[in-house]
Amino acid sequence: MSDKQMHTKSREINLLTPSRNLPLYGKRILVTAPRNYAYRLSEQIIKKGGLPILMPTIETCYLSNYTQLDTALTHINEFDWILFTSRNGITAFFYRMNDLNIPISVVQKCHLCALGKDAESLLSFSGKVDLIPTESSPAGIVAELAKIPQIHEKKVLIPAPEVVGLPEPDVVPNLITDLQKLGIEVTRVPTYITQGLDKSIYNIELNLMREGIIDVIAFSSTAEVESFLTMVNSQSDYEHCVVACFGPYTTANAQKLGMTVSIVSEDYSSFEGFAEAIAAFFTLSSD
Repeated sequence: MSDKQMHTKSREINLLTPSRNLPLYGKRILVTAPRNYAYRLSEQIIKKGGLPILMPTIETCYLSNYTQLDTALTHINEFDWILFTSRNGITAFFYRMNDLNIPISVVQKCHLCALGKDAESLLSFSGKVDLIPTESSPAGIVAELAKIPQIHEKKVLIPAPEVVGLPEPDVVPNLITDLQKLGIEVTRVPTYITQGLDKSIYNIELNLMREGIIDVIAFSSTAEVESFLTMVNSQSDYEHCVVACFGPYTTANAQKLGMTVSIVSEDYSSFEGFAEAIAAFFTLSSD
């Protein structure tokens, strides 16, 4: 590496870069992701100079009833594919296997699929990942499976959330429908709970938003949007905020729910891509 290249590399954004030189300097970004995702998105926002304000509108937690999941786990060798649509699903699935003393070796005969960076989590639990779709979405899963000969003869297991207190987003139901159109036998099994949180714990954050102090609201899932909308009185509560969505599917659902979305991350395989999209929006605005 030449001295010039080394100098250029050393000038790239890092934690010693003055915050005023970073693209999100002074921007307050409301993070609505559940806490186990929120810290990962917040880290990316901080790296770009932003000020994350955490307001998880949903939370994910363990099941209260494991009957269906336990049945699936004890018959896991009957499935050809296990399709994970979220990191929560991966974690809860393998934690329950551990609770039941089911060895990891039983999933080795199954093909395992995860989206984007979730594949790293799946690999750490199972020791293998057979499919990471080019498009990090349920539609990407369907597109890849459609290329496989005799896929219509296969049995697929989908570990999915049990949605409590909110309308279920169409993500998993649409995935199941699209797989069934390929002739695949699909079993959906509740693996963890997704539920809304009480807005009473967020009086301060909601007031900051109404006062125009929040610059961006960052949504990483449809469920976050749905729960957020139960917390506000009307669109005027967040009219001063720029709405950002993690990928086209969350964007489309947010728009169906009446939101105007200004930032859409084209790279939705990781939260780094989401933070990049938010930063790019303000870079273009300042230019």
